[in-house]
Amino acid sequence: MSQRSDLRQRRATLEGEWSRWIPQLRTARRSPAGGGVALRPEVAESWLRSLSSVDPHRDSAPAAEDGSVARRWAASPLRRPVDDLAGELHSIADDAGFVTAVTDESGTILWTCGGRTMRSRAERVNFAPGGRWDEPDMGTNALSLALRTGRPSTVFSAEHLVSALHGWVCYCAPVHAPDGRILGVLDLSTTWDRSHPLAMSTVRSLVTAIESRLAAELPAPRPPAPGTPVRLACLGVERAERGGVPLPLRPRQLEILTLLALEPDGFTAERLREAVYGDRPVTASTFKAEISHLRRALGGGVTPRRYALTTPVTCDAVEVLDALRRGDTSTALRHYRGPLLPRSEAPGIVEWRAQLEVAVREAVLASTGPEDALRYGERAPYDAQVHEHALRLLAPDDPRRPIALGRLSTALRD
Repeated sequence: MSQRSDLRQRRATLEGEWSRWIPQLRTARRSPAGGGVALRPEVAESWLRSLSSVDPHRDSAPAAEDGSVARRWAASPLRRPVDDLAGELHSIADDAGFVTAVTDESGTILWTCGGRTMRSRAERVNFAPGGRWDEPDMGTNALSLALRTGRPSTVFSAEHLVSALHGWVCYCAPVHAPDGRILGVLDLSTTWDRSHPLAMSTVRSLVTAIESRLAAELPAPRPPAPGTPVRLACLGVERAERGGVPLPLRPRQLEILTLLALEPDGFTAERLREAVYGDRPVTASTFKAEISHLRRALGGGVTPRRYALTTPVTCDAVEVLDALRRGDTSTALRHYRGPLLPRSEAPGIVEWRAQLEVAVREAVLASTGPEDALRYGERAPYDAQVHEHALRLLAPDDPRRPIALGRLSTALRD
């Protein structure tokens, strides 16, 4: 059988099974615009999670248990920056026909603004202070997706699980504290016929302004105590801190710190220079200057001549490797949030990046539990082999099969 024929057969088999699962996700309906329902994978997965706790025919969001959110809003770290931007938020909502909402980290709406007509419509579904819009309470919506993923989200019309929301489109982005915690979300919502291509960029700009004000309000950080370990996060991100205080490291110094953390026995000067610069013509003084800056940032912590760390450093990449050595794939996946220093082109980092990616993927394919393949599949949407492995491990009646089916369909289509 040719590769193309094999691909067609796999797609046909996949589409047959997917068609059996779709009715269990939701009875097919038409959107207000007249189009059919076409679920994005993240939306389909949210539906599947939501259906265990949310009735698609409910008419509004449940209310917060205490019945009042005034005290919570008064104590919220978001209140002051939102108050500073209130004039702009009111203007955007009034001019464009939106309702603007701010939630806390639980998805409970704490504050809204907008024109009288639009706010009245929103209040019918309890899109108002006190309404609970997290996924377990209100199913698939932009607020719940942004809280779950930590990323901006748009949900349009019939993508909402709850029928009462099919007339709406929501644009939403999470608001992060300076330490990375999600404090809540900012949402712009309107009726589907008023959707606008610039709405999401507007939300992003407003969130950036709020986060800038949050950072400006922070007190000066206290110096960490001597001996406090350095925390190095280099999988999918590029960050080093000590005692919650970011270390002032440039990208090249982060590369060196990462290499030293991954190889605790250390490097000769020649080998470290090659791992960082490859065959690029870099002077010895430039290389030594990077080491000196790193040493100062660590308060010492790097031995001379043969370079190795003497200060305690915890590193997510090292934690992944330790978990894999123990055969603990689940723990490795919990720490593996993405490729090693994704923007780095240093030869040593590129080599370690490939080693980690291969090691994690092979551990997933060797795992006998579907949870590992499903979790890894979130970060590998085009890895058909991983999705097929998940399907082989999932029982025919396992409610998670549509997740793997949707991902495999995307992978085969591309």
